[in-house]
Amino acid sequence: MAGRQPRRTRIGGAVVVLGVAGGLALGGVSGCGRSGAATGGGDGGTAGGEAAVVVRGAADTLVDAGSSKARTSMEMATGGTRVTIRGEGVYDYRKRIGRLKVLLPQDPSGASVRRPITELLAPGALFMKNRGAGVPADKWVRVDTGTLSDGNLVTGGVTDPFTAAELLRGVRTATYVGRTELAGAAVRHYRGTADLHEAAQAASEANKGPLGAAATGFATTEVPFDVYLDDQGRIRKVRHRFSFVNDQESAPVAVASTTLLYAFGTPADVRLPEADDIYAGRIAQQSG
Repeated sequence: MAGRQPRRTRIGGAVVVLGVAGGLALGGVSGCGRSGAATGGGDGGTAGGEAAVVVRGAADTLVDAGSSKARTSMEMATGGTRVTIRGEGVYDYRKRIGRLKVLLPQDPSGASVRRPITELLAPGALFMKNRGAGVPADKWVRVDTGTLSDGNLVTGGVTDPFTAAELLRGVRTATYVGRTELAGAAVRHYRGTADLHEAAQAASEANKGPLGAAATGFATTEVPFDVYLDDQGRIRKVRHRFSFVNDQESAPVAVASTTLLYAFGTPADVRLPEADDIYAGRIAQQSG
């Protein structure tokens, strides 16, 4: 937003929680109707003024689809250092729950790749297994996402697929780029910017808080995006670019989060941990 001063905040969540702090030195639906959303009034949202309507309705179309497989990639860069965290799994858009296996980058020293972390995504919570840092191998770590200043858009090293879709409810500008092909599917490419405050206001109840927290925590509420929708209006790929100022770095940290959705209708059998399976002890901060 023009004239708005950058906020200084500590959002090293993805690095602190996942234990790759040494790599970047970062850490220590309502309201949108479905009518015409997928087609943009018959022209696929290619006409002026229609693109934003189509993109805002993409989250509703995912709910209609029910579930899918997902692949994620989160690139973080500051100064001359860059790391990428990847994830793969399934997501249920009606229940708002998912399971992803998250692959961490190598240690800065080039040591062996760390064990994958299993993450369960749920409204208001992020569960992680194989967290390490003193957590027993058979226990889960639970993070209350309502306490995260990034709204869990960055903390887990992945962006919750439905939250990524609901961020698009805050579209301020959108342009139809053209048709292309993605993983064998014909898609329409849109590019624009979304506003986190507006997304929070239009989001489903479970995502109002997280997106509102991100609007306060990030350096700017403006989020550039590229999104690719198939002919049913479903998101096949969405890429958001976030920016925040960490309390240990003078330069903004650039984060590019990419989510790929495919195999719609794949069963997403996700069971959240029982209370006895959740680690209640102190979690050590890993530094590299």
